[in-house]
Amino acid sequence: MPVPIPRQRAIPAVESGQAQAASPRGGSAEESVKDTSPVGRTPDTAGNTTNKVENNTAHTNLTLLLIEDDPAGSPIVPVMLDQAGKPIRVRTARNLTEAGRLLTDDVHCILLDLALPAPGHADSEDELAVLKHVLELAPRHAVLALTASGDAERGAEAVRVGAQDYLFRDELDSRLLSRAIRYAVERKRSESAERRLAEGRLRAQENRRLERGLLPTPLLEGSPLRFAARYRPGRSRALLGGDFYDVVRTPDGTVHAMIGDVCGHGPDEAALGVELRIAWRALTLAGLCGDQLLGTLQQVLEHERADDEIFATLCTVDIAPDGRRAGLCLAGHPSPLLARPGKPARLLPYDNNGPALGLLPGARWPRMQVELGAEWSLMLYTDGLIEGHIGQGRERLGQDGMTEMVRRQFAEGLRGEQLLRAAVNEVRDLNGGELTDDVAVLLLDRVP
Repeated sequence: MPVPIPRQRAIPAVESGQAQAASPRGGSAEESVKDTSPVGRTPDTAGNTTNKVENNTAHTNLTLLLIEDDPAGSPIVPVMLDQAGKPIRVRTARNLTEAGRLLTDDVHCILLDLALPAPGHADSEDELAVLKHVLELAPRHAVLALTASGDAERGAEAVRVGAQDYLFRDELDSRLLSRAIRYAVERKRSESAERRLAEGRLRAQENRRLERGLLPTPLLEGSPLRFAARYRPGRSRALLGGDFYDVVRTPDGTVHAMIGDVCGHGPDEAALGVELRIAWRALTLAGLCGDQLLGTLQQVLEHERADDEIFATLCTVDIAPDGRRAGLCLAGHPSPLLARPGKPARLLPYDNNGPALGLLPGARWPRMQVELGAEWSLMLYTDGLIEGHIGQGRERLGQDGMTEMVRRQFAEGLRGEQLLRAAVNEVRDLNGGELTDDVAVLLLDRVP
């Protein structure tokens, strides 16, 4: 079966560390970057790589963006070294407009003076308006809040709003600030990783709820038949695969059952299987059956599939109101298994098996009439149940092996859910582990 190849995700520059930052203010880096490194203190020119983000941050000097308005122009940030002994570069912005131009991808941390006014909030009573503005401006950057000595309450509130830490302006020294910068950067990375993990878990939960909601709910009210089903998608951590099934009872008392298999195992195949199942239910309740129903389903498949090579096998059964007879249509699908008391389980006839849906335009699917008897169990299944291996060799279970297995389990008195559970578990054990293909099995029982 064709298996879709996942596309590689394009990695944004901010994640890959390969973005070329623009020179601030449209001129040289000399105009906006204050280099406080202890070696040389020579500012880079526009032709150098001051703002280039290296491929590996472990080999890149940390860069701090200081946002503060000091009328005297005296530096408040001492010379600092990172953990590897490399100088921490410092850029200084006098206001938030200038900070926006200097905030390139190679900035690791922002040191913000909380005394700065926020744009449009000059008279605001919100003491943290400038911090909130910076957090919106730089959601992926670590932020340190700078406040007056003794104003711990305001600093703590800044951390609650979103800053990674706070510092007192008149207590800055190189060791304290270097450590605070490294801590803030790592804490921001940790917070971002935790947020992505939480978002991933939430998406997974939503997907599971969606997939669970797409599984069928049999409509058998008023029918004496008993129903059981087992479903195991081949995809890891999925609830829904390319296999699909459904059972409904129409107003005349006829019970219609269906099971199918879209080639492939990915989410596209699962979505197409759901579309075919819903279309089958709607067409069945509208009174269509047999060749007319399957022909319409083929039109749905041809319209909805992503590739012309996609096809689906299908088995439909319509059981008469008295429960003794049934009509059978096969579209490239394995024939159902019929088990009755006192008689060995056997496959229903499949001589008139039509082609799978989506293979031949204008195909026909003959409807066969079969006798069920007074008491019986009818098992519909997908090929995932019979294509598992037997032991370490290449031999597969096949329909004959499945028939013998069900005969034995039926003779042991297993019925309904117990029979299906035992069958699927034994097939998995024979395979030596989990089955790679989707598996769907449904069982209808008539007990007088």
